[in-house]
Amino acid sequence: MNKSTSASKPKGLKGFKVPHSLVILMAMVLIVWALTYIIPSGEYTRIEIDGKKFIDPASFQYIESHAVKPWMLPVLISEAFISNMDLLLMIMFSGAAFYIITNSGAFQAMVSNIVSRAKDKGIWVIPFLTLIFGALCTTIGVNTFIAFTPITVLIAYSLGLDSLVGASIIILGGAVGFSTGMFQPSTTLLSQSIAGLPAFSGLGYRFAAFVVFLVASNVYLMRYAFKIKKDPTLSPVYEIDKKLNVFEGKSLDDFGAFTPRKALIIIVLFATMALIVYGGAKLDWDMREIASAFLVLAIVEGFLAGSGPSAIAKDFTDGVKKMMGAVLIIGIARSIGDIMEAGMIIDTTVHAMTNVVTLLPKQIQGLSMLTTNYLINLVLTSGSGQAAVVMPVFLPVADAIGMSRQAVITAFCFGDGFGNYMVPTSSALMGILGAANIPYEKWISFFWKLFVIWYVLSAIFIVLAPVFNHV
Repeated sequence: MNKSTSASKPKGLKGFKVPHSLVILMAMVLIVWALTYIIPSGEYTRIEIDGKKFIDPASFQYIESHAVKPWMLPVLISEAFISNMDLLLMIMFSGAAFYIITNSGAFQAMVSNIVSRAKDKGIWVIPFLTLIFGALCTTIGVNTFIAFTPITVLIAYSLGLDSLVGASIIILGGAVGFSTGMFQPSTTLLSQSIAGLPAFSGLGYRFAAFVVFLVASNVYLMRYAFKIKKDPTLSPVYEIDKKLNVFEGKSLDDFGAFTPRKALIIIVLFATMALIVYGGAKLDWDMREIASAFLVLAIVEGFLAGSGPSAIAKDFTDGVKKMMGAVLIIGIARSIGDIMEAGMIIDTTVHAMTNVVTLLPKQIQGLSMLTTNYLINLVLTSGSGQAAVVMPVFLPVADAIGMSRQAVITAFCFGDGFGNYMVPTSSALMGILGAANIPYEKWISFFWKLFVIWYVLSAIFIVLAPVFNHV
């Protein structure tokens, strides 16, 4: 019996273990480095208008090879950490702040109290939260909310769910808000400026897309949440969460009463969150200011929790340590684009992809623009950077085939935004996954079906754009 059982398993797969996320990323680094020797270097001429750089679509030319020398790889990786230090500090300081808050028991006491009152209806807070993050990300980048991940994960744990649900609250809501692009300055407004269209034009169609994508994403997430609620062992991250879930097997009494001191800790936390959101939307705050806010929050919350300076320092250090995995993942992920830029193969790749679009039959060129934007997002994850490169190339093609410029912008926003949540080069995705302790491969096993749904919905909206006069 034992003999036949062991014989039924392929020998090559026995003991196979999916590599760590850092191993996957380093493999991508080496692949991209090798591509700098295979793909010819090339560039477009950049034109500066009103302080912004755009490409001349007719100016592409191949140039002398800039293949990256092997000894430059560690230098480029190090430079990626340095150039993204404000983002990395924000992640480290937020980790310290949430570690101190978690140690105080204030958040657990509050959430447990709310969940116990809501009973089984508490799970319906999930679509409400995705709506909030979706609405916020119509104007702010999803990066801003990496630091909120510990909160949504703790909420998911308290509901008897897993870290995938907690991370998805931000990722799915944020992705829909950003990608449908109703008010996004870095994608929609920039693209409309390049296309010569009025700011915020086509808003009704984008709002319809926002509603459809948000409903589809919530249905997908809630189906998964109910499945995990019924049988937690079905979660891809079940074993990981068992070690991290502070609510596992505990009741409200285990966290003590929700005292005035704990209430004050929560008030300061949410006041800081509100300040961060306001700062990002109205005061042009970047990661540096957000990191500073979390640094102050960590110290203040430590004193409110009754800790002395030395205890706060120890907890701060422990909290930073917990976020180092996310820091390493983001730093290495960002180096991939830097290696392609150093090898000067980004423009060559974009040029090749856009050339394919122009060779296809006119009837499918609109859909091919959507697909190409998804693919370009593999090598160019910056929304504003992608707009500056893609829009000048696609707009003349759209004019030639009678496709509205508004539809081209929508195709770009979908490809740039939704594509971010499948690729490990996205700092928003990898930052949230790192903060939630979710390996990249576990995310893909949960998410890939929704990604297909997003792509199909994107295609439908592009096809229907002329029907609804999306111009």
